[in-house]
Amino acid sequence: MFKKILIANRGEIACRVIKTAKKLGIRTVAVHSEADREALHVELADEAVEIGPAPSRDSYLRMDRIIEACKSTGAQAVHPGYGFLSENEEFARRVEEEGIVFIGPKHTSIAAMGDKIASKKLAIGAKVNTIPGHNAPVESAEQAVEIARAIGYPVMIKASAGGGGKGLRVAFNDREAFDGLTSCRNEARASFGDDRVFVEKYVEEPRHIEIQVLGDAHGNCVYLWERECSIQRRHQKVIEEAPSPFISEATRRAMGEQAVQLAKAVKYQSAGTVEFVVGKDQSFYFLEMNTRLQVEHPVTECITGLDLVELMLRVAAGEKLPLTQADVVRNGWAMECRINAEDPYRGFLPSTGRLVQFLPPSANIVAAGPPAATGVRVDTGVYEGGEIPVFYDSMIAKLIVHGTDRRDAIERMREALNAFVIRGVSTNIAFQAALLNHPQFVSGQFNTGFIAQHYPAGFRGAEHGEDNTELLVCAAATIHRRMRERAVRISGQLPGHEVKVPTHFVVRLGEPGHAVSVTPVAGGYTLTCNGRTHTLTTGWQLRDTRFEAHLDGQPIVLQVDRVGLRYRLTHNGVTVEAQVLPPRGDELLRKMPVKPPPDLSAFLLSPMPGLLVDLAVKEGDEVKAGQRLAVIEAMKMENVLLAHADSVVEQVLAAKGDSLAVDQPILRFASAV
Repeated sequence: MFKKILIANRGEIACRVIKTAKKLGIRTVAVHSEADREALHVELADEAVEIGPAPSRDSYLRMDRIIEACKSTGAQAVHPGYGFLSENEEFARRVEEEGIVFIGPKHTSIAAMGDKIASKKLAIGAKVNTIPGHNAPVESAEQAVEIARAIGYPVMIKASAGGGGKGLRVAFNDREAFDGLTSCRNEARASFGDDRVFVEKYVEEPRHIEIQVLGDAHGNCVYLWERECSIQRRHQKVIEEAPSPFISEATRRAMGEQAVQLAKAVKYQSAGTVEFVVGKDQSFYFLEMNTRLQVEHPVTECITGLDLVELMLRVAAGEKLPLTQADVVRNGWAMECRINAEDPYRGFLPSTGRLVQFLPPSANIVAAGPPAATGVRVDTGVYEGGEIPVFYDSMIAKLIVHGTDRRDAIERMREALNAFVIRGVSTNIAFQAALLNHPQFVSGQFNTGFIAQHYPAGFRGAEHGEDNTELLVCAAATIHRRMRERAVRISGQLPGHEVKVPTHFVVRLGEPGHAVSVTPVAGGYTLTCNGRTHTLTTGWQLRDTRFEAHLDGQPIVLQVDRVGLRYRLTHNGVTVEAQVLPPRGDELLRKMPVKPPPDLSAFLLSPMPGLLVDLAVKEGDEVKAGQRLAVIEAMKMENVLLAHADSVVEQVLAAKGDSLAVDQPILRFASAV
């Protein structure tokens, strides 16, 4: 076994690898950019080497600096994690040539699976089901139409290199096939420097299901069951689970066996994932192979009790796999939610800044720890007070639960999401909670189009039904009662005018208000709301963001923030601002006029925090509707801001190179746009 390894990555996955290395007694070297000097993975590692400025291209993508760091520290092997250089065939080859072990597959395997056209031909040779299509680059838009007609619409036009939804179009007719070919080639050339595009059959109502495989240098290979990854937004996975609620045992075995056939065909040595698209009739077809550790690997670890990072290290050190296919067990049900720094209410735009609060739910499952029957696990590379920089991806943490069955896993995930407190940046936690409560997700009847189908206009917050409304009303009334109880204890009150704690309140979550009475009893309160009586017990203190209680004997957890005279409550994806008033106050408030929000239509506002990389206009310029005005960059994303109407630029309020906050004005127009 290695004495020292270097982790060529950052964030959560670097921390994850370090934990397993420590378990095995292996010393670790972290590499980091200037922006990551105080990052958690740097603190956890035994040594750290700075390899360049903040942008990835100048640091985490610099092969020469990473190899030099291995040499200078005496690291015998390098673990690439995922992303960055993890599937770069040249990096794996150069590491091998320097006498350093690449903790992953051989560069030949990466090369074979990295090209979608070549990998599909290999899959056909290995007798793996492949989607009907044209297995050569398409030369022209006219040829794309001919091929599409021969295959039968709908078809998928797809770039041979890359991924992440770039260079991808679905065509349902000749015109879409003709236009899609040109668009895909342009995107592929710009994103990957490779404009080869191919055409294949588009599977309707598809599910994205992947098989985890593990091979060694001695010809052994096993599959570790499947992961259901169909809940996606713009081709990016949002929720993953294992096993899949959809496929049968026969389909599961067939997919696993074919995945092993493909892995053996390329002499695969390490952990890898074979991705399949599965039709509504359980027909399945090879999609691609990811020659690295997947983001969602913890759900497989939960149901198998295996440490995949440990197995990768052992295989890289030349050991044989310690298990056969018959030894691979499946226990319970696991789910993972990716907690990202993004604002779901603003089209999921990136959110950056300082983590003012970072309070994950209590976890009893630890990465690289002993297998646990059921519970919660949190994998992260951040800490409270740390920064979420603009230069890298938006993932803050991975929230993983392991339950006895799917229903139990969903309930555990709901509770964990409700308890996950993050302040300082916006997150997708409310969106994840809304998905977990959607009836179609709960039933398991979904496909990769689930989010696009149910949230076509984006996420506007979950609706609170009658049961949830009563819970929120009871919580708000109790919180307000506790606030008034503290006010009674404030010293120096004017005699005869001391604060008194009322029993009756009106809780407004909007219109109309809810009449509530709150009476203290031993250990808690009795509440009467909408003609129903409830008991609530809690140890909540005014300083706590997390409100944990028992309502009618059932545990509940929600989050509370004070916003002026209101309480912002969040539960199961629902966020409301509750106003708690005495009955007379509610009566008077109903007579007050509503103040309209300020008109900001004459301004161009930054929709997200980021760097203003381009400003295409100056003062006095006339602009037309749809004209490009500015470009903001954050978390490897560029957001182009366009004019909504014809107007004239009256004032420029920001300069190229400025770091912008959310809603910071960039331009002022002479007339509204």
